[in-house]
Amino acid sequence: MQTASTNICERMGRSQELSKFKRGPVIGFHLCNKSIRDISLLLNIPRSTVSGIITKWKQLGTTATQP
Repeated sequence: MQTASTNICERMGRSQELSKFKRGPVIGFHLCNKSIRDISLLLNIPRSTVSGIITKWKQLGTTATQP
C-alpha cells in the first residue's frame, strides 16, 4: 500500500520531453492565432510547456531540443 507522500512524489517528477511530432501542432495552432490556453486544452499539454515551445520558436526559429 502506498502512502499519500509517495503518490505526491510520483506525480511531481519531471516528465519526458515532447517529441517533434507533438511540438509541431503547438506552432501550427499558434500560427492560426489560437491562444496558449486553447492550445493547452486542445493538446492536453501544460500551458507553461506551450508557452516555452512558442517562445523558443520565436527566438531560435526551431523547436528542436538544444544540448
